[in-house]
Amino acid sequence: MSQAEKIPTLQPSEMTGFHSHSIDWQPVISNTKHQFFHVNRLEDFVHKIKFPLPPHRKTIFDFLYLKKGSTKRSKGLNSYEFGKSTIFFLPAYQITQHEMMSPDIEGFFCHFDEKIFQFLPKNYLNEHFSFFQFQSNPIIQLSPNTQKQIECIFERLLSLYEDQNDIDTNLTAAYLLTLFEEIKKEIPHQTKKTKNAFFQVTEQYKNALAQNIYQKQSITEYAEILHISPNYLNKCVKNSIDKTAQDLLNEMLILEAKTLLKYSNLQVAEIAVKLCNQTPSNFARFFKNQTGTTPKEYLIKY
Repeated sequence: MSQAEKIPTLQPSEMTGFHSHSIDWQPVISNTKHQFFHVNRLEDFVHKIKFPLPPHRKTIFDFLYLKKGSTKRSKGLNSYEFGKSTIFFLPAYQITQHEMMSPDIEGFFCHFDEKIFQFLPKNYLNEHFSFFQFQSNPIIQLSPNTQKQIECIFERLLSLYEDQNDIDTNLTAAYLLTLFEEIKKEIPHQTKKTKNAFFQVTEQYKNALAQNIYQKQSITEYAEILHISPNYLNKCVKNSIDKTAQDLLNEMLILEAKTLLKYSNLQVAEIAVKLCNQTPSNFARFFKNQTGTTPKEYLIKY
C-alpha cells in the first residue's frame, strides 16, 4: 500500500479500478450486476491476478470457496492459509489482504450487497450466521456432502449472474440464503448469540467503527449515529461481549494503526496525526498501553 494515508474502503463500482493493475473482474458482465452481486470461478481469473493485493475494506460481504488448490488471505491482522474443501467469509468493512493463490486453484468467489436481502430484518446475517460476525473464525471446513450441495448452488448462482437479462435479485438472494444455511450445518458446536437488542446494537456499533474510525473517535459520536445514549451503548456492549464501548473503539484504532505501520510508508508521527490526531508521544503511550509495545518496537518485531 505505497504512500497510503489510510486503508481504502471500496464501493463495488470502485473495485475494478482498484484491481486494474491485477485483474479485470468482469470483462463481459455489466457494472449494474456487479454493484449488488458478483460470482466467478477462481480458475477463470487466477492467472490474471498479481499478488499480493494491498490491504483494503469493502462495503460488501464476500466469500471464497476452494474445491482445489490453496490460498492465503487475512481478516483484520490475522492471516489464514487454507486449501480444498474450505470456505472463507468476510463481513463488510473488515480489513483484508489477499496474499496468494496457487496456480491450480479451483472454486468460486462471490460478493454481495446486504441490500439484496430487502425482505429480511436489519442485521439478519450477523444474527443468524456467525461466520459473518467481525470477531468470528472466517474458515469453515466442509464435509463431502455439503460440498456437493453448495457446488450445485454456486453453479445456479453463476447461471443467474451470466443471464443476459437483468439479474433476478429475489431468486439470487434466496439461493444465497440456502447456501448459508447449508454451510451453517457444518458448525454444530458454534456458540449461539442471544438474539436481543444488546447484540444487535453491538454489531451495529462494530460496523459504525469500521466505517468512521478516522472521523469519529468518541463514544458520544457513535451513540449519535445509532440514535441511542452513550450509557445505553456501553450497556449493550457490556452485556453482549463483556467489554466496554471504549474497549472496542480502542481495538479498532489499534487495528488500523497496526495495519498502517505494517503496510504503509507513513511515519509514526504521521500515523499519530492521521489516525488519532495526537502528538507522537501520546500516540506511542496509547499504543503501548493497548499492546505492550511501542509503535517502533512493533515495526521491528513485525
